[in-house]
Amino acid sequence: MFETLSDRLTTVFSSLRSKGRLSEADINATAREIRVALLEADVALPVVKDFIAQIKERAAGAEVSQALNPAQQVVKIVNEELINILGGETRRIRFAKTPPTVLMLAGLQGAGKTTLAGKLARWLKSEGHAPLLVAADLQRPNAVQQLQVVGERAGVPVFAPEPGSGVGDPVNVARRSIEQAKHAQHDIVIIDTAGRLGVDAEMMQQAIDIRDAVTPDDILFVVDAMVGQDAVNTAQAFMEGVGFDGVVLTKLDGDARGGAALSVRHVTGRPIMFASMGEKLEDFSVFHPDRMAGRILDMGDILTLIEQAEQAFDAQQAEEMTQKVLKGENFTLEDFLEQMMMIRKLGPIGNLLGMMPGMGQVRDQVSQIDDKDLDRVAAIIRSMTPGERANPKIINGSRRARIAKGSGVTVGEVNSLVTRFFDAQKMMRQMTAGMPGMPGMPGRRKATKAAKNAKNKKGKQRSGDPRKRAAGGQPQQPAAAQDGAAPDGLPPGLGGQLPPGLGGQLPPGFQMPDLGKLQGRKKK
Repeated sequence: MFETLSDRLTTVFSSLRSKGRLSEADINATAREIRVALLEADVALPVVKDFIAQIKERAAGAEVSQALNPAQQVVKIVNEELINILGGETRRIRFAKTPPTVLMLAGLQGAGKTTLAGKLARWLKSEGHAPLLVAADLQRPNAVQQLQVVGERAGVPVFAPEPGSGVGDPVNVARRSIEQAKHAQHDIVIIDTAGRLGVDAEMMQQAIDIRDAVTPDDILFVVDAMVGQDAVNTAQAFMEGVGFDGVVLTKLDGDARGGAALSVRHVTGRPIMFASMGEKLEDFSVFHPDRMAGRILDMGDILTLIEQAEQAFDAQQAEEMTQKVLKGENFTLEDFLEQMMMIRKLGPIGNLLGMMPGMGQVRDQVSQIDDKDLDRVAAIIRSMTPGERANPKIINGSRRARIAKGSGVTVGEVNSLVTRFFDAQKMMRQMTAGMPGMPGMPGRRKATKAAKNAKNKKGKQRSGDPRKRAAGGQPQQPAAAQDGAAPDGLPPGLGGQLPPGLGGQLPPGFQMPDLGKLQGRKKK
């Protein structure tokens, strides 16, 4: 959603990196470009004015003028101001001292309240709570049935005593849901209220009546992030009518410009608490202002990526794989398939790469990644026998043809997978060889070789004098050359050999002088 804004800001900052110092004209030009980028992203004009004023004030001070790298300092200032606009700190749910905690959802029709109720309930259940969904939207046709389907998918019970579609009293349903939650020992109640296509007095009054009947601990205003600046007007109307404690942004995976996310919090003064970025129930997360600012400025969001990996990966399976690598066991196609499926659980590959720093510069290449390629690879591996997965070297031409036919791909794709797997297997061996304490570690190999050479040098040296060899145990003189080696003490340049005819030994009674002592003397 913030791709356009991110690209514009990245272009602005790249033009500053070549400047050793920033003049007032540079700061004004940068502020002008940032202002245009925010306005094009549908950010409300009052928000843009305050944002630019803060940046110019801080950029003109000593914070930038005395910095070693002024461009990086400006990026730091913009990042901090973006975090402030988005809410500063992460806002958590305010739980009641005495259960149940009551959460009330409000917003326009079509903002995604019912789906969001299921996502929120599923997330709370994963956090160890026992939520109860309440169908208080009795105006929209089939709203009750939709919530029941969503609740079933999330594994959360739904309290729906009325059929809906214009039948029933939503205030009475909300009041009765509190007693039902206490009776069934649910610690959180999520009330899905009715919406309209626009703000009207009847909708506001109904929401006010439900609020007065159940006294919610948190009222969450659900806003469609794709509606642009109109979201600000709706938020202000709800703030004056019903009032709310936090904002939930939906459809953040859309292609709109995303100015609502930067405007709602600043205009209403209420923090953004949650974000929904997909149609699946898993596409839901707590809103972190600092991480969202990092994404906008193309700094990545590694913390969110780590959290998603912790949720999707099987800890026991990962530990088994780690031990297998440490023991130096072969990396098989079965292991390759398991690792690939664990990555597949994290969601679309493009979204994962989008959380890496600097990926905005290769966004076009990332967008071309097709997740179905992983499914084709999985089909190829699953078409192999257990023996072929354990030892891919036995996969000959006839086996490859059979695998291709069984997985619905070409033989060339099978060949490509096997080749890539051998490369991955080779890389795993290299990683194993480089681990401390593992056989084949480069430093260890050098140390072992040095120790072996030292051990050989400690052996008894053989004298070139036959009388001394026969005597044995006598003090050793410098040994003569053996097999073409130079005797100790010979200066460089003598070729490392004795004159021809001496047979590699000195005549009896002769002793080679220690010329090394002569080399150390200085000429007078």
